[in-house]
Amino acid sequence: MSSAVASPTRRDFLALSAAAGAAGLIPASVRAATGEAIRPFSFTAPEAALVDLRRRLAATRWPERETVADPSQGVQLATIQALVPYWATDYDWRKIEAKLHALPQFVTEIDGLDIHFIHVRSKHENALPLIVTHGWPGSIIEQLKIIDPLTNPTAHGGSAADAFHIVIPSLPGYGFSGKPTTTGWDISRIARAWVTLMKRLGYARFVAAGGDVGAQVVDELGVQAPPELLGIHSNMPGTVPADISKALNFHEPAPAGLSAEERNAWDQLDFFYKKGLGYANEMSLRPQTLYGLADSPVGLAAWILDHDDRSYRLIARVFDGQSEGLTRDDILDNITLYWLTNTAVSSARSYWDYSATAKKGFFDVKGATVPVAVSAFPSEIYTAPRSWAEKAYPKLIHYNRLPKGTHFAAWEQPQFYSEEVRTGFRSLRESI
Repeated sequence: MSSAVASPTRRDFLALSAAAGAAGLIPASVRAATGEAIRPFSFTAPEAALVDLRRRLAATRWPERETVADPSQGVQLATIQALVPYWATDYDWRKIEAKLHALPQFVTEIDGLDIHFIHVRSKHENALPLIVTHGWPGSIIEQLKIIDPLTNPTAHGGSAADAFHIVIPSLPGYGFSGKPTTTGWDISRIARAWVTLMKRLGYARFVAAGGDVGAQVVDELGVQAPPELLGIHSNMPGTVPADISKALNFHEPAPAGLSAEERNAWDQLDFFYKKGLGYANEMSLRPQTLYGLADSPVGLAAWILDHDDRSYRLIARVFDGQSEGLTRDDILDNITLYWLTNTAVSSARSYWDYSATAKKGFFDVKGATVPVAVSAFPSEIYTAPRSWAEKAYPKLIHYNRLPKGTHFAAWEQPQFYSEEVRTGFRSLRESI
């Protein structure tokens, strides 16, 4: 390179990215000089795919009704038969597609796999870079409602000092990201890929948030503790003590001496370990068997709805006409994304990869050494007690119990979630 043309520094790269505005457009010369290419991305579903979806919905062969009056046998026939007619006749994928088109989306290759992500930069100075990770059976759809409150807080009752630049990637095998063709994309590898992504975007320091699988990713980031990471936020934290985890796994009685909060968490987890792990067991052990999810939209919808009891009950109420934090369109936006991208099986295979190398259970203490913020929602799979969080995270900087919210907190309760992320990371801003 001629001495007359200086190689761009990280500061130059960040400045160029900021100058591009909300569109996140980064000049090709800068992309080439700073690493792997960052390519603009957009998705428009073929009309034929939507016609085929409606045809398959109309041709559904139904089983008989369950023999109980509650969801103890799974997704109830009345719920799924309320969902399907709306999906087939009234639901409009083009509405969410237009919302996605309005957002800056990109793809970049990391470790041999294309990673899709949304990248929205705040207009406010000194915004804090944040990467937010979804889980299963979620997608980037979960995080759409928190983008504006976090990047543009002054429009949502917040302060400019609480602004974030936000990056929302699709997990490998999910949504618009590439589908791994070999094994090995476990939680540790995803965490390393996220650091690569943030550095590639020019962020020398950042924070990370996530729920479900995303919570595993941020916990792992906290264990790896890369120098770029300032701290993590989780709404499904790994706080369960070893003796509690052992008793749950072996269906032993609850240990003596639990506080009321701890006993509530025990009861929630005991129910989940005994009644709610079916999907995770199948995807961890035999994911490729789930061909029906790729062939039947009704099969896919039922599989996705049957994630956890409290979220399912909320969704059932939505399709029964009640007003909740989610709408019928919210729910179908996510399911239709899985259908149109044919990622039901590839996302299921991810659980096989995760479990192949996991040393701890989903809810177990992982050993994060970075600052941690915890938001405990009451209808999560389990509501982490403060006592467990304080022991699990030596650098706990924020803990709060929310009045409402299920497993899909950012999606269902975006105001609570956004306020929690702002508050949780506020003390770390002086570090950037």
